[in-house]
Order: sequence, then structure tokens, then C-alpha cells
Amino acid sequence: MLRLSWSTFRERGQLFVGALLTVCLGVALVQSSLLILLAAATGGYVEAITLLGMTLAIATFLAVFIVASTFAFTVAQRRRDLALLRLAGAGRSQVRRLLLGEAVLLGLLGTGIGVPLGLLVQRAQTALLTGLGFVPAEFAVPWRAWIVAVSAGIGTGVAVAGVLAASRRAARVRPLEALRETGAAARVMTASRWFFGVLFLGGAVALAIVSSFAGPVAAIPLSINIAITASIGLSALSPLVVPLVGRLVGPLLRGGPLGTLAAANLRDGVRRSASTAAPLLVLVALLLGLSGTLTTLGAAAEHELRQDVRADLVVTTDGPPSVAGVPGVAVASTELSLRVPLTVTTVDDGEVETDTDAAEAVAVDPADYQRTHHRTAAEGSLADLRGHSIASGEHPLGSVVDARIGDRTVPLRVVAVLPDSFAGADVLLPRALVPPAVAEHAPAHTLVRLDPGADPARVAADLGEGRVQTAEAWVARAAAQQQDTSAGIMTVIMGLAGLYTLIAVVNAVVIGAAERRREFAVARVSGLGRGQVVRAALVESWAVAAIGLFLGGLAAAGAVAGIGAAAVRSTGAWLVGVPWPLLAAVVAGACVVVGVTSVLTSLVATRPRPVSLVGAGE
Repeated sequence: MLRLSWSTFRERGQLFVGALLTVCLGVALVQSSLLILLAAATGGYVEAITLLGMTLAIATFLAVFIVASTFAFTVAQRRRDLALLRLAGAGRSQVRRLLLGEAVLLGLLGTGIGVPLGLLVQRAQTALLTGLGFVPAEFAVPWRAWIVAVSAGIGTGVAVAGVLAASRRAARVRPLEALRETGAAARVMTASRWFFGVLFLGGAVALAIVSSFAGPVAAIPLSINIAITASIGLSALSPLVVPLVGRLVGPLLRGGPLGTLAAANLRDGVRRSASTAAPLLVLVALLLGLSGTLTTLGAAAEHELRQDVRADLVVTTDGPPSVAGVPGVAVASTELSLRVPLTVTTVDDGEVETDTDAAEAVAVDPADYQRTHHRTAAEGSLADLRGHSIASGEHPLGSVVDARIGDRTVPLRVVAVLPDSFAGADVLLPRALVPPAVAEHAPAHTLVRLDPGADPARVAADLGEGRVQTAEAWVARAAAQQQDTSAGIMTVIMGLAGLYTLIAVVNAVVIGAAERRREFAVARVSGLGRGQVVRAALVESWAVAAIGLFLGGLAAAGAVAGIGAAAVRSTGAWLVGVPWPLLAAVVAGACVVVGVTSVLTSLVATRPRPVSLVGAGE
């Protein structure tokens, strides 16, 4: 069967181009991201680790999803060939082995191209991370020989995982049904589509409910998971929507034959339309879902920070500034930002286990902190934050954690539990615990409350040291910095999802048009001109794009709704952000890509004389 798989692979190569490119890209991205992730983890670059983890997850998902949808479409296009193979004596298991053999060949070829391509992708990813400020300029990524074996496993694994469902469906279809396009061969909404569609949609709803009670740390991964599960569910159920849209297109273009033809093609080519809409659905779900989540997080953090800060001026310095004795200053709370590894030791069945996590800590004077912040503890009291103590949102009241501050490890008792927050620190420490050598170089901001009647401009001039801003300006700048980080994440995800979608959409349109040459010829001998056939195909493709965009918008709305509910629960304000510019760009880009590809492929398909195609056998 492997020889037959290779023969099919060579003869019908145009059907596998999109899947091959997807596997190549998936192997290159996973290889590059893994190598950079290991180097980033060694250096402790948290932003880079987060972004690379998201890249790995999304690249793997998109590769499997697109290969699966491509193979399902190509198997449907080849159902007559497979039926003839069955009639010639091939059993169901042999048909499955044929398709799995094609997947293995696809994976091996994709790996062979993807491994060297991964070296180029690695350079591009490293340059991007450096440009975004996630890693320093001297950041280096060592080569690891075992990554070749991992890449081979990824390539073949993605290809085989993508073809499993299609091979099972192809093997179950009876040969005469496939030749006559009746029974199981003609059915698009199969039992598996119903099962997985309902299952993943239910999972998306459950995740949206969970995210409404989750904190900001879990918001981004939950948002991605909601978008992924919702897009899988809606993609599985998309054949239910295609005929409905087909019935809507006709009345919109009533008065001419093009609308009627486009509507009829939509109703007849449900499988083709669903295959084209699927990648657009995933693109919109991921981009708008993640962008809406990041926008909502930024808005919630800014709102929370404005509600929390009780200050007139903010001084930003490296190390504690000298504000004592400045005329007009009533209270000054200097807060040092530190990255502190926290270790929790537990004993389970006589075995000692330790768990270490790096926390974003702020070292404060508890009395000054409480006079410049509205934030209070959920349990315990911030007034007890003295000596060897800590306030944390992740550890229970009264527990003990080991904190490494500078070059020493200090056991600290949790005296206060911090509430969930979009903008506050994970951990508060007494400033007295920070060694002078560490405090001297730590980023610091000092919240300054003025005496009644004091002139803010004069006090700001007297402070002099560091960057002095009003509290409003400081909050706005902090929010802008967070949005810059979010924009960096979105740049990577947008490029990744956009590239995959471009490959998948173009591939689906090209495959679909290649099989419709006789259909176009029949339309032309029935009285339509070549231009009318091309325009009808264009209208049909835009209707399919609208289906994908609409269903993707539903998935994105579910992703944003969960974090929006969490923001309401935390801040009391509805702060959901809709990325309208990104939405407009995605809609315009989808229409252009689908439209141009449809026109070009339709022109190629209608180039031969229609009589020669109508008279030819299928």
C-alpha cells in the first residue's frame, strides 16, 4: 500500500500542496519555538516563555486542524477513485492504510523541508523577540541534536492525526454509494460531526463559565482554549449554516441569474463551502478572541489602578528616591519591584516535595502603602506586614514560604491574602527585607500625597530626582506599557494565524475550482458567459467567507464574554473591549484573499472550450 500511496501522492500532488506547506510550517515553528523556549527558560525571560508557549500551542492546533480539513476535503474529492479501488477488491483496512501511508509520506516530506526551514524561522523569531524587548540583544539559542527526532515526530504525528478521521470515513463508505453519490457518501453532517460539534461547543460554554470566575493570570490561556474549542465545534456544525446562507443569497441578488446560480452552488457544494469557511472561522476566533481578551484585560487593569491609587504625584526611579523633607509632601510610599522566587515545601506520605515559582513582588512600607492605596487584604491584615512576613494572593493565610531575596533565602509567614487583581502585585513584602545592594538598583515608583493647598508643580520641581508625573499620567503610562506588550503578542499570533489561514483558504479554493471545470462548462453552454460564471463563483466565495467570519465572530464573542464577566466581578464595571480596527482588517483581508483566489482559479477553470469539457467523461 505504501507504493500505491506514493503513486497517488505523485499523480494527485496538487491536492496535497496545502497540507504539505502546513506540515512544513508546523515543523519549522515547533522546532524553532522549542529551542528558543528552552533557552528562554534557562534565562528566566517570562514574557518570551509565555509568547513561545502560546505559539507552540496555536501552531500545533492550526497544523492538525488544517491538515484534517484539507484531507477530509481531498478524500471527498477522490471518493470515486476510492470506490473503484474498493470494487477492484481492496478492503476497508487497505483503504485506511492507503490514506495513512499518504499521511506518513506527507509528514516525512514536510519534516525534510521543515527542519532546515526551522533554522530560518528561529532567526526570525529571535529577532522579533529582541525587537519586542522580551529578550536581550545578546540572547543566543544553542542547537540541540535531539530536536531533529522531535521534528520528525511532530511532522508525521500532525499528518497522521489529521487524516485519521478522514480515513475512517472513507473506509466506511460503500463503493456503489460513492460512485452514485448516495447514502453515506453524500451525507455531510455525519454522526461524528454532530458528536464533536456538540461536545466542543459544550466545552466552550463550560470554559466561558469557568473564565468568568478566573483571575487575570488564567484569562489568556482560557481565552485561547475557548476560541479553539468553539471554532472546532462551529466548524463541525458549519454544514448546517451553509444551506441557510444559500437560501439568503438568492433573494439578495434577485433579478439576475448570478444570485440564483451562487445560491444553488452553495446548497449543492456544502462540503466545499465548509472546507473554505473553516480556516476563516479559526482565524477570526483566535485573533478577535485573543485581541478582545487582551483589550479587556488592559481596560480592567487601568480601571482598577485608577480606583486603587490615592496619590497626587508619582516619582519613577531606579532605587528609592530621597523625598524626605520635601515641602508639601504629606505621605510618600516608595514601592520596589522585584522578581522573587518563592518555594513552598510540603510533606506527602513522608515524602518532602518543593515547588518554586517566580513571583512579581513589590517591597513596601505597610503604613505608607495603606495610606496611598485603597486595596485591602481579602484575609488577614496588611498592617501585620512587618518582620519576616509576606502578603500573597496564591498562598493560604498562616502558611510559610521561602523567598530568595538577593543572595539569601528567608522564610516568610503569610499574614495577608491579597484579592484577585488585574493590576496589583502578586506579592507584597516589607521593604526592610530587601538588602540595600538589591534595593539600590530595583525599579521603584513612589506615590506622593500632597499637603492641602500645596502646589503640585512646585513640589514636582523640588522632588527633581527621577521621572515625576501626575498620578493620572502614571496610570495612563502603565496602561500603555501593558498594551504595548499585548500588541507584541498579537503581532506574533496574527502573523502565525494569518499565514496558516492564507495557505488553507487558497488551497481549499484551488482544489474546489479544479474539480468544477465541467460544472462551469455546463453553465456556459446553458447560456452564461465566461465572465458571468466567474462573477457567480466570486459571489459564492464571498458568501462562504461571510459564513466563516460570522461563525468565527461567535467563537470570539464567547472567548471575550468570559473575561468580561470576570472583569465585572473584579471591578464592578463592564469593560469589554472590541477591537474594531482589527475586525475591519480581518474582514477586508478575507474578502480580498478569497475573492482574488476565486477569480483566478475560476478563470483558469473556464479557459478550455466548454463543449470539450461537457462531452468528456468524469
